[in-house]
Amino acid sequence: MGNAILSPLRPGRLLRGLAVLLLSVSLMAQPVAAQSILRDAETEAFLKEISAPLVAAAGLQPGNVDIILVGDKSINAFVAGGQAVYIHSGLIETADNTNEIQGVIAHELGHITGGHIIRFGEGARGATGITLLSLLLGAAAMAAGSADAGMGVIMAGQQAALGKFLAFNRVQEASADAAGVGFLEKAGISGEGMLSFFLKLRKEEYRYTSTYAEADPFMQTHPMSGEREAALSGDVLKSPAYRNKTDPALEARFKRIKAKLIGYMDDPTTALRKYPESDRSAAAHYARAYAWHRGAYPDKAAEEVAKLVASAPDDPYFRELQGQILLESGKPKEALAPLRMAVKGSRGSPLISSLLGHALLATEDNDNLAEARDVLKVAVARDRENPFAWYTLGMAYARLGDEPRAQLATAERYALIGNTRLAMASAEAAMARIPRGTPDYIRAEDIALSARAEASDKKRR
Repeated sequence: MGNAILSPLRPGRLLRGLAVLLLSVSLMAQPVAAQSILRDAETEAFLKEISAPLVAAAGLQPGNVDIILVGDKSINAFVAGGQAVYIHSGLIETADNTNEIQGVIAHELGHITGGHIIRFGEGARGATGITLLSLLLGAAAMAAGSADAGMGVIMAGQQAALGKFLAFNRVQEASADAAGVGFLEKAGISGEGMLSFFLKLRKEEYRYTSTYAEADPFMQTHPMSGEREAALSGDVLKSPAYRNKTDPALEARFKRIKAKLIGYMDDPTTALRKYPESDRSAAAHYARAYAWHRGAYPDKAAEEVAKLVASAPDDPYFRELQGQILLESGKPKEALAPLRMAVKGSRGSPLISSLLGHALLATEDNDNLAEARDVLKVAVARDRENPFAWYTLGMAYARLGDEPRAQLATAERYALIGNTRLAMASAEAAMARIPRGTPDYIRAEDIALSARAEASDKKRR
């Protein structure tokens, strides 16, 4: 993307060059679109717990801030509007402890409290103004007969516009760093992890430049990691919270979550190399269970899970994995007992409940249909943003002969995944057979109206 902006432009590509710059700005504002969200009950509970004191320190309501895991191996985290922090799975795999993740979250909360996404347009407007002016001056030079001079003016203008935008962005990053340090101190959490993670970022900079000097500090979206470390170290080191230690129980949970991510995201061979058979820790059993399962060795995966369950029979997440492996190995009836234990132990986690509902349907036993429907209704009531749960609930309603509510569940799913045409059609089909004025009818009407309005907007655009 950066190369496209800075590469030489022929006169015939003049407007295309401006479009590239403006498109680049819009893409930076929407970084989630091409990435996948990972949903895992244990990971979400952990991220919510470790972020809660930071969210409170930032003056935000914990229930209104989401920490969302993105399935991406790169080391990154960002905010993209609203009160949501997105963390790449690669960042968690790279982190050494809970405190480093908290340092990242504190920084991203600084972006939220600073309104940096809302203020994004300020930097874009300044950059766009410079670009338009350079286009006018360059066109005038070309009209006067100097094509080379005109192109030089345009190229210099694009370079200046990009530099201005990046400078604006670096100021916001430095502001988020300072705010993050304040949140950590107020929450009584050490900033040591924030500093140690910057050392990792500095190593990444060295990986992509043969010498540190080759990384132009004026062409970076963030201040250079060394500069950030120097700017923050004084405040972090003098903080009364600097020597505070993370609860060992949280550290143990972090190791488990990191291991399961490696087992799930990495190539199975790589995961097994990182967690060899000689490693008897719970984290290693976790990683190997996922790796063997992904590598289509269900018996080996089951052996690893059996060791986990033997060490902690009441752990809901060990039971969840046990049930998942049985279900995905074609043994849904055997999966029911561990999944019921997992739902109970997790206090009705909606993600685990939806998995239980799926297993109940997969048994193809009509005696399990009512339980599947009831479990899934509770799951979607507690987490409406789960398309798979809505899909499974629709199947349960259909097999129970309740077609109108099957259509309503289908409408919910299509609305979530952005298929407005099918959402509207399913909602209208539900409305035709659900009694008018009931809560289900009103919900179907809301989906239909929203989908119709969105379709009209798309047509006008």
